[in-house]
Amino acid sequence: METTTLKVGGMSCGGCVKSIIGVLSALPGVSKAEVSLEQAQAVVEFDAAQVSREQLAAAIEDAGFDAS
Repeated sequence: METTTLKVGGMSCGGCVKSIIGVLSALPGVSKAEVSLEQAQAVVEFDAAQVSREQLAAAIEDAGFDAS
């Protein structure tokens, strides 16, 4: 398992946090996703054989937020 931290822009409330956790958790290979509104970031534990960091960022962007 690997852990990565993604900067997330565009979050304004707890609902945004839940949305991002939902899209990340739905990806194959993601075992844990923690999102902080205050720190504007997502910390994701994932299996790199199943999903890439780029795919994690793309999922966040597809949900309507900025990710880097």
